Amino acid sequence: MFARRITIERIDAAGLAHRCPIAQIDNFAMRNFTNDALFDDTLPIADGLLEVGARVPLDRLAVAMEDWFRRKSYLAPSDRLRICEASPAAVPESRI
Repeated sequence: MFARRITIERIDAAGLAHRCPIAQIDNFAMRNFTNDALFDDTLPIADGLLEVGARVPLDRLAVAMEDWFRRKSYLAPSDRLRICEASPAAVPESRI
């Protein structure tokens, strides 16, 4: 079901990347579990890492997650999210 691993990073005003805390990712995943069936196939696994099903489109995930993070004040006005497929090196060894 969770065919892909996705990295979720906050990019600050200086352009530095910071892994989003798992608690923030989990908050998004749980809220969208009841509000949008498209995001039912998401599972937070670590800071900055999310497993998703094959049917989850990254472009819609990025828009929805950034909107949610802004509403929850997880992002400063100058911050943005970067969401992309994770490289194998980005995955904790216990999950491989």
